[in-house]
Amino acid sequence: MKGGHLLTLLFGLAIWGTGGAGAANGAVVGAVGGAEDAATLQADIAAGEYMARAADCSACHTMPGGRPFAGGMVFRLPMGTIRASNITPDPKAGIGGYSEAEFARAVRQGVRRDGATLYPAMPYPSYAHMTDADVHALYVYFMKGVAPVAVPVAANDIVWPLSMRWPLVGWRMLFAPSGARAGQGGTDPQLARGAYLVEGPGHCGACHTPRGVAMQEKALTAADGPLYLSGGSAVDGWNPVSLRGEAREGLGRWSEEDIVAFLQTGRVTHAAAFGGMTDAIRHGTQHLTADDLHAIAHYLKSLSPAQPLARAWRYDATAGHSLHDGNLSARGARAYVDNCAACHRTDGRGYPTTFPPLAGNPVVMDASATSLIRIVLTGSVLRATRQAPSAFVMPGFAARMDDRAVADVVSFIRQSWGNEASPVSTAQVAEVRRSISGDGDAPPAHQPLN
Repeated sequence: MKGGHLLTLLFGLAIWGTGGAGAANGAVVGAVGGAEDAATLQADIAAGEYMARAADCSACHTMPGGRPFAGGMVFRLPMGTIRASNITPDPKAGIGGYSEAEFARAVRQGVRRDGATLYPAMPYPSYAHMTDADVHALYVYFMKGVAPVAVPVAANDIVWPLSMRWPLVGWRMLFAPSGARAGQGGTDPQLARGAYLVEGPGHCGACHTPRGVAMQEKALTAADGPLYLSGGSAVDGWNPVSLRGEAREGLGRWSEEDIVAFLQTGRVTHAAAFGGMTDAIRHGTQHLTADDLHAIAHYLKSLSPAQPLARAWRYDATAGHSLHDGNLSARGARAYVDNCAACHRTDGRGYPTTFPPLAGNPVVMDASATSLIRIVLTGSVLRATRQAPSAFVMPGFAARMDDRAVADVVSFIRQSWGNEASPVSTAQVAEVRRSISGDGDAPPAHQPLN
């Protein structure tokens, strides 16, 4: 699961409205406060803050080191430059002029106050499943629990005709649900709660479900079939893996406790968080209750594999023995020993919860090597969380390894220790390098190490 900020490559961030806020903030807040006694108001604020974490609102709308929900985060895309909107209760710069009905319509239907359709980077196809009570709590929290910030966000700079919003009306009618369907757990309340959190506010499918030609999610809930959460298209430079029961690329070998630990800390014996998932954990899942995390895990483990006949992963010690014996004849083996083995070991097992294993790692075995290539080029940070306060950094190797060397070492990793994934080409590495060099994430390659 990832936060909705990863969808920025698809459509641009949602704009709640940057002008004509209408009613003064005080009038809106007064209406909220006047309708509830103090105890109920505080309870709603607390519930709304919790739901904002479950929905990962901060990941898109809070700049690193900036004021909460004040927006301004810049995303430079081929379609132009877009900026996260200010969703504080300021009446002009933010959403302070929104009534509760207008707020609910924006969250669940993708229609902002002036009637324009939001870009679907605002994951309203998932938020459509949210209950009235949770949307009400969100509204109270944003109007009464968030400090207004009177700093407008600069306008987007999107190339025409992609800057036009009217075609999005048709997209919304075709691909966004009209009513809540999440949380269909039958007689199992834990399953129902997990389904609601994953399919609704958590909007996990926004990243982990494949998309069609119109960039719509091919499935919005588990009821839509096995494509749901079966692995997404490349988003924000990463390729989200399956969250279903595949033994190799999915969660088939994970227990419910593994999933809970991962959502709390970003690290388990099987894998570690990277890319946008680190923000989803930092801003969101680490703050959820144990009951909700167990409900999410229970639901995810209920999902059958999208490819039930796929082979299972089994550890193969051949590559490890060869490296241990000093046999570096395999293509990419020397580069692996020189650059990777100190942390991930010659047997590929790593040092779990510190340096993740490469043997049997779902990201390593994924059909797409995009994420693994990107990690080798740019490095990664395993961020600290409340329950795992130590951070660990993997350096990037873009400046030290050319495309041939990266392709060799990634192929070696994908084909060793029983991973049996396809090798990668220099063209694939070059494509990833080009995609990240524009943002300054990866410097140009110099001479290879081998």
